[in-house]
Amino acid sequence: MRRFLLHQYKSNGLNIVLDVNSGAVHLVDDVTYDLLPLYETTVLGERSEKTKEELSEKLREENTAETKEAIIEQLSRTYPKADIEEALEEVKQLEQAGVLFTRDEYEDLHIAHTEPVVKALCLHIAHDCNLACRYCFAEEGEYHGRRALMSLETGKAALDFLIANSGNRRNLEVDFFGGEPLMNWFVVKEIVAYGRALEAGHDKHFRFTLTTNGVLLDEEMIAFANQLLPSGEPQIANVVLSLDGREEVHDRMRPFRGGQGSYELVAPKLLRFAKERGQKNYYVRGTFTRHNLDFAEDVLHLADLGFTQISVEPVVADTNEDYAIQTEDLPRAFAEYDALAAEMIRRRKEGKGFCFFHFMIDLEGGPCVAKRLRGCGAGTEYLAVTPWGDLYPCHQFAGEDGLKIGTVTEGITNTKLREIFSKVNVYSKPACKNCFAKFYCSGGCGANSYHFSETAGDTLAHKLNQPYEIGCELQRKRVECAIMIKAMESSEL
Repeated sequence: MRRFLLHQYKSNGLNIVLDVNSGAVHLVDDVTYDLLPLYETTVLGERSEKTKEELSEKLREENTAETKEAIIEQLSRTYPKADIEEALEEVKQLEQAGVLFTRDEYEDLHIAHTEPVVKALCLHIAHDCNLACRYCFAEEGEYHGRRALMSLETGKAALDFLIANSGNRRNLEVDFFGGEPLMNWFVVKEIVAYGRALEAGHDKHFRFTLTTNGVLLDEEMIAFANQLLPSGEPQIANVVLSLDGREEVHDRMRPFRGGQGSYELVAPKLLRFAKERGQKNYYVRGTFTRHNLDFAEDVLHLADLGFTQISVEPVVADTNEDYAIQTEDLPRAFAEYDALAAEMIRRRKEGKGFCFFHFMIDLEGGPCVAKRLRGCGAGTEYLAVTPWGDLYPCHQFAGEDGLKIGTVTEGITNTKLREIFSKVNVYSKPACKNCFAKFYCSGGCGANSYHFSETAGDTLAHKLNQPYEIGCELQRKRVECAIMIKAMESSEL
């Protein structure tokens, strides 16, 4: 069966064509842009109806000539015949070169893990928080359970579990998460020390990351996180700094428990951390809601403060919440992404460029095939650990009834649950199969599908394979903007 071949769109004055299966991007003129859909439905449509065995070479040439004449006749009302013929020849050459109308080579790959290997853990170092963020999926740190801090013993057992289940993989990821991890800073430091002590004897390397709201951030913490290893990598390899943008936006959604805003306290601390880290190996991460659909202003506010690595992401929330993004908000959000992309191009030309996480895209290499098809690997390669050592498929599933997958001391005990997660990929999701963005979003977030799809009464497998529609729409727009930015950069060379 022929899968989605091309995605065409206009952005910032460019006619952009993405060959979905090869990842090739083409900037084309108007005649080629209008020709391609006709070529796909006539020339390629004819090929899909009749196999090579059914059509001789001569007959194929006759059919192709006939359909091409139909294309010329239709487009000649708008374009000169010579221009159409030239465009047809160029399209044919690109198709023969394997960068246009390419086949999907991945669908038949066997990508389920026969021998699961764990490569990353999210340690819930603190099921507690010193803020009361309105949109927090973790219920201000409680995660459907109780407030608790992870003990050093549990943290060590988690690293032992990771080593024991990581197979031959050398580089291992460990994220300190919450709640607010800095509320349990002593244990964070001791777990890092324990991990470093294990590395040589097991031929492993731990890459520690940390997510913080910055309330407790101080000089000692900054110095520890930025301490360089012999490899030149920081002790805490990557840090996510939570800041939503403009003060009024941040304080509306990220107040202290007493209701007072947190921006004035945390913004200077987070900026200092970014600067002392040399503006790398971090990103400042915000969330936009229905209350600030002009979120480009928040991105630019963060850039103007001095941050160069920025992520501002759409809130994921029940549609009954007043801050939840609704379907009718999407056109405004799309326009905002377009405006942000154009402003980023302008600033880059002025030497004031910055990185926006959702516009980062690699058109030449990109993730490996398994990553493109399966995404984060939740439930198989990536697991979350609660303060008392329970294992869940990811941090957004922690505490969910029936989704405990094991413990750090007993290992993986719910193998059926893990098998369900191992079978989730872009081809198990009907909505993804013909989506142009499938190899960039890797099917999206399974937790969002589980929590916010309209299939609450269905099986786990069915819910994991449903689209989170609003998230999908926004993701597609971000991919379009990211490709446009890369295309602009290429056209300027």
